Formats: sequence, C-alpha cells, structure tokens
Amino acid sequence: MAPRKSLLVYADRVAAAPGETVRFMASSETGSPFDYEIIRVRCGDAAPGGAGYKVDAVAGGRGRVADARRQPVAAGSYAVVPGTWAVDGAFTLQAYVMPTTPARGWQGLIGWWSEPTECGFGLFIDDKAQVLVAIGDGKGEVDVLRAGKPLVAGLWYLIAATYDRDARALRLIQEVQSEHKRLDLDADVAMAPTVRELGRPSVPLTMATIVTETDGAWNAGAFFNGRIEAPRLDDTALDRAAIQALAGWPVPAALEPRVLAAWDFGHDIPGTGIHDRSAHRRHGELVNLPTRAVPGRAWTGAVHDWRQDPTHYGAIHFHEDDLYDAGWTPSFAFTVPEDLRGGLYAARVWNDADESFATFVVRPPRGRASAPIAFLASTATYTAYVNIQWSMLNQASEMRMGGLTVLDADDVTIYERPELGLSAYDLHVDGSPVYYATRRRPCLNWAPRTGLWSFNADTHVTDWLEAKGHAYDVVTDDDLHADGVDRLAPYRVVVTGAHPEYWSTPMWDAMTAYLRGGGRLMYLGGNGFYWRIAFHRDLPDVIEVRRAETGARYWAAEPGAYHHAFTGELGGLWRRVGCPPNRLVGIGTVVTGFDRSSYYRRTPASRGARAAWIFDGLAEDERIGDFGILGGGAAGFELDAADPALGTPPHALVVARSEAHSYYYLLVPEETLFHHPAINGLEDDGVRAEMVFFEGPNGGAVFSTGSIIWAASLAHAGYDNNVSRVTDNVLRRFTDPASF
Repeated sequence: MAPRKSLLVYADRVAAAPGETVRFMASSETGSPFDYEIIRVRCGDAAPGGAGYKVDAVAGGRGRVADARRQPVAAGSYAVVPGTWAVDGAFTLQAYVMPTTPARGWQGLIGWWSEPTECGFGLFIDDKAQVLVAIGDGKGEVDVLRAGKPLVAGLWYLIAATYDRDARALRLIQEVQSEHKRLDLDADVAMAPTVRELGRPSVPLTMATIVTETDGAWNAGAFFNGRIEAPRLDDTALDRAAIQALAGWPVPAALEPRVLAAWDFGHDIPGTGIHDRSAHRRHGELVNLPTRAVPGRAWTGAVHDWRQDPTHYGAIHFHEDDLYDAGWTPSFAFTVPEDLRGGLYAARVWNDADESFATFVVRPPRGRASAPIAFLASTATYTAYVNIQWSMLNQASEMRMGGLTVLDADDVTIYERPELGLSAYDLHVDGSPVYYATRRRPCLNWAPRTGLWSFNADTHVTDWLEAKGHAYDVVTDDDLHADGVDRLAPYRVVVTGAHPEYWSTPMWDAMTAYLRGGGRLMYLGGNGFYWRIAFHRDLPDVIEVRRAETGARYWAAEPGAYHHAFTGELGGLWRRVGCPPNRLVGIGTVVTGFDRSSYYRRTPASRGARAAWIFDGLAEDERIGDFGILGGGAAGFELDAADPALGTPPHALVVARSEAHSYYYLLVPEETLFHHPAINGLEDDGVRAEMVFFEGPNGGAVFSTGSIIWAASLAHAGYDNNVSRVTDNVLRRFTDPASF
C-alpha cells in the first residue's frame, strides 16, 4: 500500500479570466521547501497504455517556497456567539439535544466555558456518555454535576441546567421526549455548589464544541455529533414548568424580561448564521457548515418542505467531520496573463518526497469567446466526488467493480486524514449522509495523474480536441450557474465531458434556453444531468446534494430531509422532479456496470439522410468502439438510453446501440420497480447504451453518446479510430453555421 502524501495544495477559486489572480494554499507536512509551476493540462492520463500525460509549462509560472510549513485542517462544525454575558448569580441554560455518538468521548453542547482555565459555565457530554453541567470561577473552584444516566443515540432530550448562587443550588435535568419515557432515561439531580462567583471567560459562547484557550487565543475541539434545537439562556434559575415553557415558541411574555438569548435554528435555514429572537439579538455564526433543513424534535411527517413550516426544522445537525474551508494561508499566487490561452490548468507543487496538484480553469470573461466551441468542465460533479472514500469503506465496492480494490497514495491519505473532508458519496462519522461537498481544501482526486474518473476522465476530451485541431474555450458549471445562458450564447457548440452528473436548476434552465435558441450540444458521456443540486447563495465552492427516494446512490436522505437547505428545492433525481435528462439530451441513465466494456452497432436509422453523415468513413457493419483503455470498449461503466415515455423527442434518432454486456451490468433502481436476477447484461436487451441525434429549434441539434467511457477510446491508435471519427464528424458539422 502506498504511503500517504506529505505535500498538499488547493486553489482559492475554480476559474479565472485574464487579469485575475488565483491563490494557492499549500502544506508541507515535513516542513520541507517545495517548488511549484503553473501548467496547462491537455491530458492528465498517466496510466500505462493510456492517452498519455501531456502538459505545458506556463512562462513565468515557476517558483519556490522556501519557508514551507505544515498547515492543519480545522474540521468540525459548531456555532459561535460573540460578546460577553451578564451572568453571575443565576442562570438557566437549556436546549433540545439528539446525540448520535454519545459514547464517542467528550463533546460540547452549549456554554460560555474555557478550557483549561475552567472558567464560566456549560453543558457537556463526558466520556461515559453522560450529560454534565460544569461551572467555574477561573481561579480553581469548579463544580460538576452529572445526570447519572447515559444518553441513548438517536433520542431527543430536553437538557437543562440551573444555577442559583444565593440559594446554593445547581440542578441538572435530563428529560427524554415522547414515547421513550418508559425506558427510564430521565434524570433530575441537584447539588450545593461551592462556586460563589462565575468566571467570565474571554472566549465567546459556543455550541457543539468545547473551547480551549491558550495565550489569549482559542481553538474549538471535542465536537458534538448530533442535533441541537432551541438553545436558551436565562438569567434566573427557572423551575421545571418554566423550563418547558421557555423551550417553545413564542417565549412566554412572563419570561421574556429575563431571557438573555433564545435562538431559533429554523430561521433563515439557507444562511450561515443563527438568529436570536430575544430582545438582545445575540445572533451567532455557524462554522464549517453543519447540516440544516433536517427534521427537528417537532417533526411529525406532516411537512416535508421546510419552507412550509420551519418550526418542524428547528434543528441543526453538527458533525466532528464537517468542513467548509480548510482555512490555510496562501503560499503563492498566479495572475493570469492577458494573452494566456484558455483551458484546464493546474499548479503543480513538488519536492524530493512528493507531488500534488491544484487545478483551475482559465476562461474568457463573460460575453466573450475566442473559439466557436465551449468545453463545459463539470466542476459541480468534480466537487461532489472530492476525496471520495467509498471504494475503501463500502463492503460492496469490489462486488460492484467485479475486481479487487487497489489503493494509491491519494486513497491512503484520504483514509488516514479524515479531517481533509468527505465527499457527497460518504457518510459522516455518526452514519448520517454527507449533504454538502466543498472544494476549499486539498482535492486529491481532482487532478491530473489520478484515476480516470471525473476531472481526469474529462481530459481525454480536451486532449482529443487539441489533437484534432479544434479551437475551444473552457466554461465551468459555476459559470453556467452564475451567468445563465449568457455564458453559452457566444458559442456555436457546447461539448461536455464524460460525466456531467450534477446540475443545478439555473444550469438546467441555461442549457434549455441555449438549445431553444439554436445552440448545439454534444453530450460525450453517460449518467449525465442526473442529480439535482444546489449552490450556496453566500458561500462559494460548495454544493448540496440530497439523494431522495430513488436513483443509483450510496446513501439515501432521511425522510423529511429531501429538500435542499440552500434553496428549498426538492432534491434527488432530475427525473423525479419532472425533468428527465431525455428531455434535454434524448437519453437518460439506465444501466451501471464496471467490470468490462463493450461496443456499439449502427441501427437502420443511422443510414438515412438525416444521420448518415455521422458515420462518414466507417464501414457499413463496423463495430464502433470495440477498444479502449477502460474495460476494452467505448460502451461501459454507466450507460444512457432513449425512452419516449421520459421525454426523448419523437423525432430523435437512435443511430447506434451497444450490445454484449456482462452479468455485472444491471439496471439502475429507477428503471425497475422490482429486481429480478435475469435483468443483467447477459440476459436482458434493456441493458444497453444508445447513441442519439436530433435536430433542435432554430437550427440547433443534439448528439449524445450514452456511455461514460466513450471519451476514453478517443485516443486509441493515435486518434485514428472510429470513435474519434464519429466524434469528429459530428463536431465539424456542429461548428458549421449551416442550419439543420
């Protein structure tokens, strides 16, 4: 097994136009200096027998970082409320809490508390899964009171602590909610405290963490895994009835004058802050994007869209492995020269021990084009796959692949350094789905010289474009989402990569408008336009995925959590929200299989005047793509096919169809209501890819290949093959301004 990487790097932006600057954050685990260079990536395929690793150095883009250092990653989500608190003689601190890993060790719940000075007050979970309240004066006097009954994962509790200095009373209440009361999990304990004056920490009040303070600086740790709802702070020691009343909405008028803070986590769910409904307006901020729009304590199943009734979604799910931004300081920067050719680029960093890449795109400013062709870089899809651990941790991975799992240095690093963040295919440490994926961290598998999937697979297309002499610009998913159809309007044809899987609503609408306006689209992949995603309204470089109800997925969103927190839209398959990809590109996903690949045969429809030009230069009964570096063929891994019932245009032509797939090729869940052992590539004709062509409005057209590995066969035999010929025939006709 390969050793883990010692040199890591990422970029502060996914794309830049001439005159704009990209900053690169690097970490040398050993502190060793490193060199860097900016390269233009034509092809990142360094596999034996592959298309070949082809890069060009950028003039003036080299340098050395002599003062290299290790930069830690501060993973873990929590809330922070700045300011000081007028709490001394008495308080009530309470919240609804649903722990998901109560036995995992010390975890913070809520408090104004500083370690190791033991100053302030707070609610915590200890190493025996018990809730405790701690108070301290910061001078060595500390009182700790435990509930005495361990918490049970997945249950909602009302946790409350009260302190009254004058009455010399410290009390802790643990009250399990709803039908689980019969389990005898409640606790109500009290003690006479020795602390006579609460200390005033210089740290802020926090939730879901324990703060360690050293030399005036503080750090978060001991993160809570689970959900918190309705945190409250009052400056009196309330009785049990008042505690229960304070937990609801609105705050009772009789209690309002003494309430110091009453946070409503159901307010502004798309945002990054927490809202205090008390008169003090002690609003706070969330760090590292804990999960919102999840069912809270009040959720009954009557509401599934949080916008309809946010009171059902008043909880936030915190995780110790949440991450939005690694927070590293820049190590070097690159300003894009005015005359630099557009394309896929990377900063390569290296020393004697290691090498890493941070990729980015150089693209023209909005509204300009330097070529008639736009290659659409699937940056949303790249983001979803960043640092995926599925092949290492899922017991079905080898069965799915039909072979043994082979780990490289990237895999080992991702596994051994979970603080680098998870992908949208993974599970959090508490078993809950990862809904958010970010690229503000080292993106180990979004780089050249990595596996031929996602980004690196797409470099087969850019490599082919350059080998065949096609001038092109690169446009990103982020550009399409932000700028809409205006970003595509200057181009006669848009070419996709191998796997444009994740699409937001603005992206979908932009492509629809482009095609209706006469645009031409070449979909050179499979399993595209599959999952509906959301981009955050305020934070760049992060997407949200909710895998609802069906689809080929590695986790499913829990009931009640199908709607995106970022937008409120229903998540899941585009097919499930009434927009199958068939309506956009004529085909949609039907099959997945990963052991070996196959080939296409032409159909009778390919011989008519409308489509015969696609196959100019090919023999009449020639197998198309019975070669390739991924499984030995051009039809494989994830396959798409036409279906008029799902919106394939009635005039669309299926011009070629794959055949002879293996037993490991199975229909995706949305294609079959009930699994049957005979539905596989050996025994069912429905297991196939279909190549489709159809004309669009205003002289436009669409060509779709239906296979995620079509592009991996383009370079075969020095680009002189029938996969390359078909693709070239279509692209040359699509760039011809003559109307269809």
